[in-house]
Amino acid sequence: MLSMLTNAGASSRRPALVRSLMVALALVAWLAIGGFGGMAQGNLSGVQENDPAAFLPESAESTQANELIADFSEDTSLPALLVIEADDGGALTPQDLAAIGTLAESIPGLDLPGGATVADYLVTSQIPTVPSEDGEAALLPISLDAAQASDLLGEDEERVSTAVTERIRAEVADTLPDADLAGWVTGPAAGVADLVSAFAGIDGILLGVALAVVLVILAIVYRSPLLPFAVILTSVFSLCLAALVIVPLAGADVLLLNGQSQGILSILVIGAATDYSLLLVARYREELTRNEHPAAAMRAAWRATLEPIAASAGTVIVGLLCLLLSDLGSNASLGPIAAIGIVASVLGALTLLPALLLVLGARSRAMFWPSRPRYAPERSVQDAGVPTTGLWARVATLVTKRARVVWVSTAVVLGVLAAFATTFQAEGTSDNDVFLSEVESVAGEEVLAEHFAVGTVQPIQVVAPEGSTDDVLAAAESVDGVTSAAVVTEGSGQGVPGQGEAMVIDGRVLVEVVTTDSAESQAVLATVTEVRTALETVNEDILVGGEAAQRLDTQETAERDLRTIIPVVLLVIALMLMILLRSVVAPLVLLAANVLSFAATMGLSALVFNHLLDFPGADATVPLYGFVFLVALGIDYSIFLMTRVREESLQLGTRPGVRTGLAVTGGVITSAGLVLAATFSALWVIPLLFLAQLAFIVAVGVLIDTFVVRSLLVPGLVHDLGRRTWWPWARRMPAD
Repeated sequence: MLSMLTNAGASSRRPALVRSLMVALALVAWLAIGGFGGMAQGNLSGVQENDPAAFLPESAESTQANELIADFSEDTSLPALLVIEADDGGALTPQDLAAIGTLAESIPGLDLPGGATVADYLVTSQIPTVPSEDGEAALLPISLDAAQASDLLGEDEERVSTAVTERIRAEVADTLPDADLAGWVTGPAAGVADLVSAFAGIDGILLGVALAVVLVILAIVYRSPLLPFAVILTSVFSLCLAALVIVPLAGADVLLLNGQSQGILSILVIGAATDYSLLLVARYREELTRNEHPAAAMRAAWRATLEPIAASAGTVIVGLLCLLLSDLGSNASLGPIAAIGIVASVLGALTLLPALLLVLGARSRAMFWPSRPRYAPERSVQDAGVPTTGLWARVATLVTKRARVVWVSTAVVLGVLAAFATTFQAEGTSDNDVFLSEVESVAGEEVLAEHFAVGTVQPIQVVAPEGSTDDVLAAAESVDGVTSAAVVTEGSGQGVPGQGEAMVIDGRVLVEVVTTDSAESQAVLATVTEVRTALETVNEDILVGGEAAQRLDTQETAERDLRTIIPVVLLVIALMLMILLRSVVAPLVLLAANVLSFAATMGLSALVFNHLLDFPGADATVPLYGFVFLVALGIDYSIFLMTRVREESLQLGTRPGVRTGLAVTGGVITSAGLVLAATFSALWVIPLLFLAQLAFIVAVGVLIDTFVVRSLLVPGLVHDLGRRTWWPWARRMPAD
């Protein structure tokens, strides 16, 4: 493609032939990428890993404990819990219990995709009926084999846990209403199934909404029915390229891809590819007024946008790769996954889009119809290079005339919002709070808690030296929030107080600690912490594991990641900007402005989440993801602005350069910001708390960066500093 652009202005037949060949090769290559990448895009869901335990580091206490816990049982189970009530809410009759028993007997024989049955994936085919003490409900514990829960079934490659859950739910809906009973399938297996179902909208609904929103924005921006489709095609093919790389890496366990990462990848590629395309198209349109031949215009536009696009993408990639420092596998893998998406976006914008523009509109400039740019050589040389009309010319004039007032007042407003960032609640949420829509697993959990001791479903599990059993039991039962503790005995498979001999494996025993709160709740984490503290005084070799301990370790690891990664991201981006802008002051100005923008965004988000939307809190990874995406992506717009300001400052001086740079880049950067904000807003269609919060933070933050930081704060501050902005190489710039 570079050869094509280098020879674009040549009039000889041979260079033209070479150029045409390069364009053809680029299109053929991208068609192949689209064909194979489209299939890879459909396979992304099949290589997902949504088990939180897989993301914890080996050093986590729960990880070490769970490795030892596996030795105490031949099979590990993923329970699905079918809780049943009478329709009238009264006590269950003998006839009700008989109907429930018949249902329990039928569940193992239920058919699944691919000719299998539910029994093929159960730890035990015997499903007991457990009446509640109040006599108003019954519980059917269905133990799926955890080792097989992620296997794929049938042509649709449905996961076992999802297939079993949905099949049982269908059977419940078909049989229980006739017996005047109501049932809910809940528990860990059902929670995973509901989570997978929520992520199932990523491939279809999310992409459809994102692309539709981008198409509408581009149609308004370009006022052309053809050009938006070229940009959309670039985004879609870029996503195919990213999927083509990620699927084999995730399939080989080189990367951990979960549903959240896949959703972020889709939105990020569409938004980034569109942003880079906007920058190229805007410069191409500008060059078409200066060059008679579109190929020559494309060469000039490509060269002019290569540096800012490469610098922007490089900054984003380096910032994202800082996530590799995370101890959580999900965070660490998101870095390279998103970085691959950015690389694909750059390649699409710099190779596929130029080829499409040259092929489809080379002679008639039809891509810009009906507002085709006309060749006007008298405009090719401008004395000052300052647009005098239009919205952004007026904004540039206002900012540069009252620079200090503008940037100080803007900083004060952002500072006020930033003050509320300390109220952002990111201590974690319960598993049931992750869903924004009504799901059966959550509704069933509420019914279960009304009639049964939910802490018995997934108790805290303690691995301790054999000789400390009595002290462990006493210490655990002394903790508030613990209802009982029992050692696992031979042949029981569960804690049964006072029955049989304790099971001893390699000099260790397993103690199960039943809590008042369920393992999915946020309240149980405080109990886990207190149990660990109490057992530390008994023996330092004791390990505490189980579902609740995994969640606690995940949240604590995410909090450590936040403290570790943020300083590294700031340092790396500062160094990247110093190299790009050949300055020390300018990068520090941009970084300070974007950090203030992030803090203001988090403050505004805290107000909205806490008081308007009444969210139950946020996962500890939300601020980390918000920071990485906002600082890395938000700095894009400042880079687009400042590279043009530097280009103009070398000719005109810094203060005139600020005015020119803001005037000529205002429209395209604003359009790019709107597109990126709109694409991230599409994450709202996935009914999960994490993605909704990330969508709001990034979308609002991008708009603040676009309309406030890049339009008012940065140009006002740079104009006020003048040539000092480029210190220590300020003398290379003309005097203001």
